[in-house]
Amino acid sequence: MTNFLSRHFNLEKVSESIYAAIAKDGGGAIGNAGFIDLGDKTIVFDTFNTQQAAEDLRNIAESITNKPVSWVINSHFHADHTRGNQVFKDCNIVSSQTTLQQMKENHPERIAEQKADIDGLKKYIESLTKQNEGTNDIQKKNEINFLKEIEISLSNLELVLPQFTFTNEFTIIGTKRTARVMTLGGAHSPCDAFLYLPEDKIIFMADLLFVGMHPSFFSYSNPTQWVNILHEVKNLPIQKAIPGHGPIGTKEDIDTLINYINEMKKLSKQNVNTEEVSILDEYKGWATVNVDVRELIIRNLNVLKELKEEYQLAFFKKINGNRGSLVMKRICIQCQTEMIEDCKVTVEGDLAGIKISQKRKGLFNNVSAKTKAL
Repeated sequence: MTNFLSRHFNLEKVSESIYAAIAKDGGGAIGNAGFIDLGDKTIVFDTFNTQQAAEDLRNIAESITNKPVSWVINSHFHADHTRGNQVFKDCNIVSSQTTLQQMKENHPERIAEQKADIDGLKKYIESLTKQNEGTNDIQKKNEINFLKEIEISLSNLELVLPQFTFTNEFTIIGTKRTARVMTLGGAHSPCDAFLYLPEDKIIFMADLLFVGMHPSFFSYSNPTQWVNILHEVKNLPIQKAIPGHGPIGTKEDIDTLINYINEMKKLSKQNVNTEEVSILDEYKGWATVNVDVRELIIRNLNVLKELKEEYQLAFFKKINGNRGSLVMKRICIQCQTEMIEDCKVTVEGDLAGIKISQKRKGLFNNVSAKTKAL
């Protein structure tokens, strides 16, 4: 393969005609992306944080596949996966309906604020540069370079929204392979989509998966559902998994993240000062995205402490076996699996939310892990 170089990402061939663009520290990508040749069409998964990174991605994708990009998928609403959309505005851009709504609600104001404060950003970059003179602080240098990429992008940045949306699944059929774009709901963000290539057993997971990197939790994150979704995804035959952040992984990395989230949830429930919490030995080598590791751990724990998780109806699209059928689970956040009659809980309500009218200690121990069809 001819060497294709970008200051924003490293290009990795995952399999024949399937490529991952793994973000470089200090570049304009931040998150990972990728592209796939379906035979008669080329599709792109996520578009990075800046136009300049997205331009490299499109140029390389079209050079390698020798065909124009026809479809672009936005996995979720975060800027590091969508701000490069304007490079693909002549293509078909698709996301979940929830992601489109989140982009409409969050991005216009945020972009306007950043454009209005470009001078402030320049002064901040100058200040950091002076502070870093004579030092060899790689993290600070990466932060400065990252901010310079933001400065470059803001001058002509425009919000380009998806023109197509889906609720559960969107399938793109090519002459070589099929791409299934699916969502099982909200986890890291209010709605997280992933792209699965069944013929190749390869999955692009966006921020549902972090490999060797600490994930970020937000006030709208749902760590319990995140774990549930990862368990559902594991039912798929997977040989390689491309995360939203970090190097290419495998199904084992999904298990690792499940364990990490569960450990963080346990820590958040302990009556300890988050400032005094130590990073577990197995995660001490993990990196972060433009933030100090300890600072992110403390922030994540504080967010998890504040999250008020409720018992809820979780609807999942069945992604292995009988295509198209919906399955329903009543998820208990105490045992993190499916509730059954033995739980002795009266559940009232509908999709908008449920009411728990009875709950006693010890009633959530015996549960079924078996899916029940509607």
